[in-house]
Amino acid sequence: MRSGNPALNQNTFLDVGSGEVVSRDASQVMTLGGTVNKTGLLLLLCVATAAYTWNLFDPANPGAMMPWMLVGGIGGFIVAIVTVFKKTWSPVTAPVYALLEGLFLGGISAFFEAQFPGIVMQAVMLTLGVLAAMLMAYKSGLIKATENFKLGVVAATGGIALLYVINIGMRMFGFEGMGFIHDSGAMGIAFSLFVVVIAALNLVLDFDFIEAGAEAGAPKYMEWYGAFGLVVTLVWLYLEILRLLAKLQSRD
Repeated sequence: MRSGNPALNQNTFLDVGSGEVVSRDASQVMTLGGTVNKTGLLLLLCVATAAYTWNLFDPANPGAMMPWMLVGGIGGFIVAIVTVFKKTWSPVTAPVYALLEGLFLGGISAFFEAQFPGIVMQAVMLTLGVLAAMLMAYKSGLIKATENFKLGVVAATGGIALLYVINIGMRMFGFEGMGFIHDSGAMGIAFSLFVVVIAALNLVLDFDFIEAGAEAGAPKYMEWYGAFGLVVTLVWLYLEILRLLAKLQSRD
């Protein structure tokens, strides 16, 4: 089993000691319904804290909510790393991640909304639309998570991550960085569109991976971990759609 999501790799559902999928009785195993419910709960937690930082935004003093954004962004990243390495903690760390990530998303969404009124609702609706479309395509068999498909999506995801890391490193050392990542020109828009497509295809891999875990009888706490992994992808997709819409609107 392979996923482009770093939170969901081929060893996710394996017992650390034996290297084999762990089975439990019917009440103690991962289910699709349980994972869906927990995904919904994590999204609600994320929206709740996003609303908090959103309401803190003041155009006259935009820096006032920066501490909350920093706590959310850095804290969410740390908790995500902990969750990846301590999967058994996911019933606690996954909700904490959602709450922290919401603080960051609410702040950055408010900044975009101040520049481009209406953009946030467009990004939210497009993200939900892509989620529904990918789920239907996966369940109908229109898109199949074959090994070659998985390999291609994982490679593209890794390439995008490498570009972002290099760009951040260049900016830290005073260089201009890769302009097309942020540019609103044709190349910049094409790049953002490509990233959105790859993020959307990662949803298919996540669906397949979660379904495989449920069929394999993974332990119950993996419902929280599967939900966490799916939310990670949705957050990435939302941010990339937000960036793409901003580029498009800045050309008007």
